Amino acid sequence: MSPHRTAGSPPLSAPGRRTVLAAIAAAGCTTALPSQTAHAATLAADRLELTADRADPVDRADATPRVEPVERQMRGMWIASVVNIDWPTRPGLDAAAQRAEFTRLADDALAWGFNALFVQIRPTADAFWPSPYEPWSQWLTGTQGQEPGYDPLAFMVETAHTRGLAFHAWFNPYRVSMQPDPAALVPGHPARTHPEWTVSYGGKLYYDPGVPAARRFCQEAMLDAVRRYDIDGVHFDDYFYPYPVAGSDFPDDETFRTYGAGHTDKAAWRRHNVDLMVREMRDAVRAVRPDALFGISPFGVWRNASTDARGSATAAFQSYDGLHADTRGWVRQGWLDYIAPQVYWHIGLAVADYAVLAPWWAEVVRDTDTELWIGQAVYKSGAAGQPAPWQDGKELTRHLTLNATLPEVGGDLFFSAKDVREDRVGDVASMRLAHWGQPVLGPLPTRLATGPRPPRPTVEVRREAGTGAATLHITARAHGRSGTPFQYAVHRFPGRPGPHPDRGTGTLIAVVPGGKRAVHHDADPPAACWYAVSAVDRVQRQGRLSRPAR
Repeated sequence: MSPHRTAGSPPLSAPGRRTVLAAIAAAGCTTALPSQTAHAATLAADRLELTADRADPVDRADATPRVEPVERQMRGMWIASVVNIDWPTRPGLDAAAQRAEFTRLADDALAWGFNALFVQIRPTADAFWPSPYEPWSQWLTGTQGQEPGYDPLAFMVETAHTRGLAFHAWFNPYRVSMQPDPAALVPGHPARTHPEWTVSYGGKLYYDPGVPAARRFCQEAMLDAVRRYDIDGVHFDDYFYPYPVAGSDFPDDETFRTYGAGHTDKAAWRRHNVDLMVREMRDAVRAVRPDALFGISPFGVWRNASTDARGSATAAFQSYDGLHADTRGWVRQGWLDYIAPQVYWHIGLAVADYAVLAPWWAEVVRDTDTELWIGQAVYKSGAAGQPAPWQDGKELTRHLTLNATLPEVGGDLFFSAKDVREDRVGDVASMRLAHWGQPVLGPLPTRLATGPRPPRPTVEVRREAGTGAATLHITARAHGRSGTPFQYAVHRFPGRPGPHPDRGTGTLIAVVPGGKRAVHHDADPPAACWYAVSAVDRVQRQGRLSRPAR
């Protein structure tokens, strides 16, 4: 199998790329028949995707080529709260149980090799913090507006940061409720006091993106969390205008008549409204919290090449037309720090082939300052009804093997936490073994790379007699907002590296949570090895290595 060539795609004939793609093909990628676009029932209508009508079962060989290690990579995990997908596991858990569940998620994420959490804190025009704008989320207590007895967002941010995990606050911009009746909302809800802001569509309630006052309100409601909590990023998912319902257009004719002056094409006007939300939020986030990243995880297909020559060689739902989200345009105009398209399909799917879409997105971000992280569909691995490529426990490995041939791909986000934990057919475990064997630092966006670097820590090494195991005791000098490093990067050298070691001559063996002091245990080091440690700040800027020690 070889990927389709798409308009504007990078050449796929380089020997390294060809070797990897041939190995992926040998591993048994199949082509499936097209299907209708449908909401995945397992996600409680919270992810739209394409599924295959059938896929021919094949025998698979484990043919993963060797992949060179990278220094930096996003390894992110989505934690969804809507309808209690991931956390809390059910509404009404008491505060202690909720904290325990999240602590376990953070501990597991660190143990599994993730370096960032993307946590849904405003799923349905509600809040996981004491917001002056919107009520407490029903997904916490079971009752909208009921206080959970603690501040979940403050707790989650601290829990993530003490483990060296970045915390990205995930917001759904416009969805108000998973049901359509404003009267079912808590009294005093803004959607009840401003019915002119809302639209009922497809069995749900939304703020109308075409109403300027509604857009400004949503922005202020989200920015409240950005101002008050030390988050690392603001994250939007794929919902802008809602996914279309067959035979029913989004009912905004009156809104268009009122606010559409200067626009003759309603679809273009809708895209203009979404563009305003994106650009204005980018500007506001940078003004409030300059070091925080702003990014979006859109549906994985912008437009098909049959519709637009700049699009991908796919035959799928198009976010540009269906959601009025010009995801390619946002990248090209520099409105995002990163884009994380949900490329939730297997290699070889005719209507939306991962091996077509990953190179297409790589071309989109090329020569821009926008990071590319790809959304991965862990929830499909081993799930009933999914085609053969998702049943052998190797599809995620194939995806990351292909990604490794695309220098623009800076990492991945995995949906979602409960499926990562369950790992029904060992897909996550195989991927980690093949691709996450070496520790990495997180990504460092270009616009933040030139800031001040944390100072050199000091390190003392204590060896255990007999075993030779080494315990490193690391001490920091104060730096940055918190006064202490966010992480430490531990490098090991085969011999004495000199007083000013070069990272290129050593090996990064661990990235450990920061603090004024930290300890790292190296159980089986080479006898003659030396160590040096660098401090890493929250932005992921890395300081100079310490003086070496052995």
